[in-house]
Amino acid sequence: MLEKLGDTLKKAMSKIAGAVFVDKKLIEEIIKEMQRSLLEADVDVKIVQELSEKIRKKAEEKIQGLEKKEQLIKLIHDELVEILGKEEHKIAIDKKKKPFKIMLLGLYGAGKTTAAAKLALYYSKRGLKTCMLGLDVHRPAAPEQLEQLAAKVNLPAFINKQEKNPSAIWKEFEEKIKKYDLVIIDTAGRDVLSSALIHEISQLHKEISPELVILVLPADIGKAAASQAQGFKKACDINGVIVTRLDGTAKGGGALVSCQETKAHVLFIGTGEKPQDIETFDPSSFVSRLLGMGDIKGLLEKAKLAIDEKQQAKMKSRMEEGKFTLDDLYDQIKSMQNMGPLSKVAEMIPGMGSLKTKMPNVFDVQETKLKKWRYAIDSMTPKERESPELLNSNRISRISKGSHVSANDIREMIKQYKLVKGFISESSASGLGQGQMDRKTMEKLAKKLGRKGLSGLGL
Repeated sequence: MLEKLGDTLKKAMSKIAGAVFVDKKLIEEIIKEMQRSLLEADVDVKIVQELSEKIRKKAEEKIQGLEKKEQLIKLIHDELVEILGKEEHKIAIDKKKKPFKIMLLGLYGAGKTTAAAKLALYYSKRGLKTCMLGLDVHRPAAPEQLEQLAAKVNLPAFINKQEKNPSAIWKEFEEKIKKYDLVIIDTAGRDVLSSALIHEISQLHKEISPELVILVLPADIGKAAASQAQGFKKACDINGVIVTRLDGTAKGGGALVSCQETKAHVLFIGTGEKPQDIETFDPSSFVSRLLGMGDIKGLLEKAKLAIDEKQQAKMKSRMEEGKFTLDDLYDQIKSMQNMGPLSKVAEMIPGMGSLKTKMPNVFDVQETKLKKWRYAIDSMTPKERESPELLNSNRISRISKGSHVSANDIREMIKQYKLVKGFISESSASGLGQGQMDRKTMEKLAKKLGRKGLSGLGL
């Protein structure tokens, strides 16, 4: 996500932290680096200049209780948050308005249909009975795409592949959707914001009376997001924006800042192609991640979308009983991979973002290792997965040939499995599962993990 900008900002933070003292020369160096990276991220020149002047001016002020280094880091954080909109704008879903209707707008290629599935999954994971409605009658295969995405997230989608009148489709399913708490409505786009599109949007808005209208904008349009947002605002009042494809473009900064400039507040950001790759947009958390300070709130959101609730409850129950097999390890690896690349997950953990800058390949190595472990477990018999103590040299050799994973990698996985299993067993015996571990036991387990845990991961 805005990787180049994030790397530059992390290096700037390291430079500040490592400086003997903060002087005008250091401040100018940091400002120039920020200017370069913000302009490359397609942030408007005027905004970059204003930001630079604010940092220059405020960096000279003294804030009681803060060292100069901390003051400068806090200043950069706060000023970047300011240009991104200061605060998080949340959607409040009123369950009394059943169904609560969210209508998505946008041009061709913005990612509306994918965004519809992501939003539906997001809210279904928060206890809302959710469905989707397809009203895109112009783009070829749009109903089929929504149907396929709905199957992926295991949620219903109401479509009519033959009907070419969106109003007729709305009337056809109006009664059926009344049993749902929330309906996400996918509408048609055009290559440009034409009079035909404006007319269709206005007509549907009158008929459907949605509680919320959200504009879907791709991050790669950069600062052109401002003119698109203004154009759609004239056609139909919009309540917010979803910025998609933020993971694959350098122009995302321009799109985010431009939306804020037009008061079209960003509600969600798309960070990948998978249905769970969606996050609420909190400017403070977003900037913290860019600066290498982590984002625990975003990490918990990502985990909630990636991990199946039933599987989570089952895993919790097994861990409390001290049970842990290679099947459980397999499920844990799968859940981690569902959360996205390990390097992106690590950025959300405070302190881990800077590790990527210092050791660029460390997470790629671990990602490859996890994939190999998954292949190896796939090649085992159910009995071997349930009782890994059966894995002697002959069995490991057979698994190695079947999975194309080296015997050493398999032995390393077994070693790591035993470490985790031992930790879970000790935790269970000492009452960690029920939250009853005493301080001495906690210290003992912490020392054990400190000695072996990181070495087992190769860190």
